Amino acid sequence: MDKVVDYIKNLTSIPSPTGYTKEVGDYLISELENLGYKATRTNKGGVNVIIKGKNNDKHRVITAHVDTLGAIVRAIKPDGRLKMDQIGGYPWNMIEGENCRIHIASNGKTVTGTILVHQTSIHVYRNAGTVERTQENMEIRLDEKVTNEDETRALGIEVGDFISFDPRTVVTQTGFIKSRFLDDKVSAAILLELLRKYKEENISLPYTTHFMFSCFEEVGHGANSSIPKEAVEYLAVDMGAMGDDQQTDEYTVSICVKDASGPYHYEFRQHLVELAKEKGISFKLDIYPFYGSDASAAMRAGVEVKHALLGAGIESSHSYERTHIDSVTATYKMVDAYLQSQLVK
Repeated sequence: MDKVVDYIKNLTSIPSPTGYTKEVGDYLISELENLGYKATRTNKGGVNVIIKGKNNDKHRVITAHVDTLGAIVRAIKPDGRLKMDQIGGYPWNMIEGENCRIHIASNGKTVTGTILVHQTSIHVYRNAGTVERTQENMEIRLDEKVTNEDETRALGIEVGDFISFDPRTVVTQTGFIKSRFLDDKVSAAILLELLRKYKEENISLPYTTHFMFSCFEEVGHGANSSIPKEAVEYLAVDMGAMGDDQQTDEYTVSICVKDASGPYHYEFRQHLVELAKEKGISFKLDIYPFYGSDASAAMRAGVEVKHALLGAGIESSHSYERTHIDSVTATYKMVDAYLQSQLVK
């Protein structure tokens, strides 16, 4: 799993809020080509790799997404600070106090800053602890000597510039991985490592398989296109959600039964369950009540496939997330077992 962890560190270090994913796409293409694959970039910006299988009549699709939560400059305030608009779904308090980078479109430079509520100082604002964290109250304090709008604009900053958050990736000696954007860069790292393994060990998959790294999942229309007509199964590898009434934990692979889009294909998820039991892979079945995936986006687009969803258990989703190497390992084994199995009956 050392290589998977390296991939996680590399991926989380690359800013990739939805809509600003060229750099992470370049990284994927470089890694894949170094492994000996021919990678293609879709018109939407996703990166795809096709492995021809023993059976080329029926295909599989497997996805992970590399776009993340982020923000975009909404306005420049009279005092030179920035207002934001969200990219992806999260409460504002999930990013309060986070360091960030503003990616300036006009000159290609980057400016750093910190995301704060406007009423930050307890010595000035009596309601600093209770004021509602809303778009109106949240702002970016730039690490530049600016005191007004004109000075900020002189840096090149403009409405529409993308904002990425500091991932703060940490791997502990106890096996925990803490970082923003483990959703879904853990899964992307797992797919990269499997592709490395299949190439270096000359493993032939039973069916032609399309590995798709999507870049619009966080806004609901990820890998819902470029699906080959031969595809009969579609597996999204994404995070398992943890919380009250959830079975998912940080030490097993989570197999999703249902999310906000409805139930996943029953026979497909039972196929995964039987594989897990056969291979001795620790797993949990779960429901993610406020969730959607690349697979559910594909179903809404009318793709005619059996669809399923699984992933590593991620604590504190869409905040400062955490998982454990045990869950990453179980997910890796589960995806590998599936890709080398026969079709769902």
